[in-house]
Amino acid sequence: MRYFYLIFLLTGLTIVGMAGFRGSHSRQPQIEFFNDMVRRNKPRPQTPSDFFADGRSSRVRPVGTVERSKPYEVNGQLLKINGQTVYPYEDSPVNTGRITGTTNFIAVNPLPITRQLLDRGEERFQIYCAPCHGPAGDGKGITSKYGMVGMADFHDKRLVEMKDGQIFDTVTSGFHLLPNGAYNMPAYGAIIPVEDRWAIISFVRALQRSQLAVIEDVPEQNRSVLAVKK
Repeated sequence: MRYFYLIFLLTGLTIVGMAGFRGSHSRQPQIEFFNDMVRRNKPRPQTPSDFFADGRSSRVRPVGTVERSKPYEVNGQLLKINGQTVYPYEDSPVNTGRITGTTNFIAVNPLPITRQLLDRGEERFQIYCAPCHGPAGDGKGITSKYGMVGMADFHDKRLVEMKDGQIFDTVTSGFHLLPNGAYNMPAYGAIIPVEDRWAIISFVRALQRSQLAVIEDVPEQNRSVLAVKK
C-alpha cells in the first residue's frame, strides 16, 4: 500500500513540476496537451480547400443573410419612401416603426396597401398570430383553451387607436405585462421579416374594419347588397 502512496505522490509532483500552478509565471514555453483548441488549422480566405467538394475555402453566404447593398422589394417593386429606396440597415420608419431621428411612432403603415400585401398579411397572421389572438383577432385563440389568458383583442379601442408604428414595435420587440417582468408576448423580430410584419399589420387593420365598420364606411353604390341590422 505504501508503494501506491509513493507512486501517487511522485506522479503529483511530476505533474506540478511540468505544468506548474494556475496563475504562476514561467519563462519556459507552456505545455499544450490539446493545441488544436488554440491554433486551429482553419482555411484562409480565397485559398483552396480539400474539405469542400468545390475546392474553395470561401463559402457562399447563407440564405437570408442581410445584404447592405440590396434595398427592400415589395411585390417585385423597389420600396421607396419620399422617392428614396429603403435599405435594411437604415434608420428608417420601415425598419423601426418610428419617425426618423425621433422616438415617436409613425401613424400609418409605410408600405403601399395592395391586395397582395393583405393576402400575405393574412397568411402570416394565421401562422404567427392566430394561435393566441384568434382568427378574428378577438383574443380567443386556441391557446386560451389551455390556460393562457390576457391575449389582446385587436378590436379594443386602445388597439384600434394605436399607431401602426407602435404595433410594429410590439411585434418586433415583444410585450411584457406579467408581474415578474417576463414577456407575455415574445419578440418576433428575428422570425418575421420586416415586410411581413407590415403585411400582418395591414391585415390587422382590415380585421378591425370588418368588425367595427359602420354603413357610412361602405360606398353608397354598394350598400344595397348589404344586410344591415336595425
